[in-house]
Amino acid sequence: MAALKYAGLEDTDSEEELPPGWEERTTKDGWVYYANHLEEKTQWEHPKSGKRKRVAGDLPYGWEQETDENGQVYFVDHINKRTTYLDPRLAFTVEDNPVKPTARQKYDGNSTAMEILQGRDLSGKVVIITGANSGIGFETAKSLALHGACVILACRSLARGNDAVQRILGEWHKAKVEAMTLDLASLQSVQHFAEAFKSKNLPLHILICNAAVFGAPWSLTEDGLESTFQVNHLGHFYLVQLLEEVLRQSSPARVVVVSSESHRFTEINDSSGKLDFSLLSPSKKEYWAMLAYNRSKLCNILFSNELNRRLSPHGVTSNSVHPGNMIYSSIHRNWWVYTLLFTLARPFTKSM
Repeated sequence: MAALKYAGLEDTDSEEELPPGWEERTTKDGWVYYANHLEEKTQWEHPKSGKRKRVAGDLPYGWEQETDENGQVYFVDHINKRTTYLDPRLAFTVEDNPVKPTARQKYDGNSTAMEILQGRDLSGKVVIITGANSGIGFETAKSLALHGACVILACRSLARGNDAVQRILGEWHKAKVEAMTLDLASLQSVQHFAEAFKSKNLPLHILICNAAVFGAPWSLTEDGLESTFQVNHLGHFYLVQLLEEVLRQSSPARVVVVSSESHRFTEINDSSGKLDFSLLSPSKKEYWAMLAYNRSKLCNILFSNELNRRLSPHGVTSNSVHPGNMIYSSIHRNWWVYTLLFTLARPFTKSM
């Protein structure tokens, strides 16, 4: 008992009563944490019961959640004209004490971005996401922005990018989001984007190479290359090269390349085992949309692996990721057959 008293955990009338020096707070996404003002530390577990909790339901009528200059959440009662750091929903918390999973089981096909980012404060982090106006890119941008990151949506259409920005601001009006023009089918556009970003004199902590085309008919870009290869791989390759120094200066930083499990169903070598450049940017006669997509995804992975080998000693890591099979997004819009296939598979696959 003496040890408990020394630690400020002596017995009280209720195990939910906080010991002296402790305060109950909430994160932006509704998880409860505990601050010890005496030891200047925070933790997720209640200092006495060891339970984890989250708030339930929406804020009462007239209340609004804000964030101060230090990134701490506070609450404004517009009806009674007062502010408080105490979440008015704390009287209605629910326990969250699942069995602690192993690292392998921590996330699965049902995990959401908000669950994975739960409790993370990304204030001060700068993120670029290509193709962020829809699909996986938009959900990634929204989730990172709602956790405090400054997110730049790099989009081919500035109008659609700005629309995505407004949708994110509609969820949290203080989100730091901005749309910038980036057309990966134009190496000149990639260069202009990189120069425009550098002119902002911002760090770059996370670069997510997400944009892609799938099932597109054969066409050449203004640079004379097959479109799927340039948009899915070469444009991102060039973008990373142009921003490499910013990434190094911002370390620890990371590059995330959204690839696909379909990279396994192709190859880019000739019969002698050497790289066949004609397979990367084929002629119209040799073009098959699905193979072109698979090859571009294989290039993504090879690029990410080599980038990590070269830059990880400088504090910049690179990882490629398979987002899930047949996710229903706008990537299949180029051919009605693909749209039908994705629609039929939709009930059995991950949602946005």
